[in-house]
Amino acid sequence: MSSMHPKARRIGHALAAALLLAPAAAVVAQAWPAKPVRLVVPFPPGGATDVLARQIGQRLGDAFGQAVVIENRGGASGAIATEYVARQPADGHALLFATASTHAINPAVSKVPFHPVKDFTPVVNVAAAPLGLVVHPSLPVKTVKELIGLLRARPGQVDMASFGTGTGSHLAGELFKVMARVDMVHVPYKGGAAAMTDLLGGHVTLLFDTLSNTLSHAQSGKLRLLASTGPKRVASMPDLPTIAETLPGYDAMTWFGILGPAALPRPVVNRVNGEVARVLQVGEVRASLASQGFEPAAGTPEAFAAQIQADLAKWAKLVSDAKIRVE
Repeated sequence: MSSMHPKARRIGHALAAALLLAPAAAVVAQAWPAKPVRLVVPFPPGGATDVLARQIGQRLGDAFGQAVVIENRGGASGAIATEYVARQPADGHALLFATASTHAINPAVSKVPFHPVKDFTPVVNVAAAPLGLVVHPSLPVKTVKELIGLLRARPGQVDMASFGTGTGSHLAGELFKVMARVDMVHVPYKGGAAAMTDLLGGHVTLLFDTLSNTLSHAQSGKLRLLASTGPKRVASMPDLPTIAETLPGYDAMTWFGILGPAALPRPVVNRVNGEVARVLQVGEVRASLASQGFEPAAGTPEAFAAQIQADLAKWAKLVSDAKIRVE
């Protein structure tokens, strides 16, 4: 009969179990992926999210030795793709290329068939990007300060287009309205293309849109780009001010990141996280992202989880305060 103290025996068993699990984890990491990895994008092909996912996915495929297949599942403001991945086996062969709009804003404005935290494993924050505050040239303003002054002088007389009620474009505008204490008439569209078309035509006068969509129009003089929505200036556009320089604390950055179903094995999480970090250090990739207004992110899965939690709380409060509801 063993004379070992019960507590010492328990510690010994725990150490033995840890030693057995360590090689098992290494085997999981080495064996994965055993087949092509599907990176599910919650939007149709051709948009900024899809383009970014394909850039990253191609290089991940080279690193994994298995194809990374981009699978577009648009609809319901991203909820269709998000729910789909949540219900997939947690083996790392189906991952979600989520955005702040689909994963932090959508649950705040409408009932979704998934839990944005409990049903997912955060893997890596790939990139972040601000929107651009752009106006039609008929609006006699050149700075955010001038815009606020005009809006206060003309409450409810300026139209603010958006990609649709409850989208990132809409909430960036609502945050601006609250912080600047101004009133604009919200005009929701079914997507960014329709909103931009009417802005160019002068049917609406203001829009929060991606920098990649606004730059060429601003450079040609068809629109006036006043500022970006991030907390600091975009490195590739140092002359473009931020809204925060006029409204301290304003921040409507969006992120693009990879998540897996709940209980995704840690070795798989670490492998994807590490490979994405390496891809984001490639000069060609960084230059391409910068040209589109993206900033490489990377960081730990825990940091990404904290970002998601913070955004969920932030946008839920704004939606509640502004009484925003999606029909």
